[in-house]
Amino acid sequence: MLNRKKPESRLLALRQHGALNPHPAKIRDELFQQGEFFDPRDLVQVKYEMLRRVQKEGHPVSRTAAAFGFSRPSFYKAQGAFQQEGLPGLLPKKRGPKGARKLTGEVMDFVTAALAEDDQLAGRALAQRIEQRFGLEVHPRSIERALERQGKKPR
Repeated sequence: MLNRKKPESRLLALRQHGALNPHPAKIRDELFQQGEFFDPRDLVQVKYEMLRRVQKEGHPVSRTAAAFGFSRPSFYKAQGAFQQEGLPGLLPKKRGPKGARKLTGEVMDFVTAALAEDDQLAGRALAQRIEQRFGLEVHPRSIERALERQGKKPR
């Protein structure tokens, strides 16, 4: 028999790692109804078992995806991620922008050059210069954070 941590600590760990299934009640698969080993709150475990069921047991994609609370497109997305990345591919990806939209390399090079000329420039003055040069409105704090990520201390 599996010696499990307290359910609350497991729930906390799943939440911290982004692996908490937002819809555990949608899972109708028998194994996840029994409790002990299969946890419908564990999104990675749910996705893996769904993929395994189709791949190794030959179950149809549509019915299997539905039994695990997913759509067919979600199944294929999980399958592709698993084939490329293994288990880490089944973790949810961070949503939203993946990189700098306004503070591109060219803009940050401009900021670095401006700071090389005058190291007393603050975020507000840099934002004004960026707007004059590139026509971009950038919040001063965004510039400061970008400089901090580069290891440079803004004024």
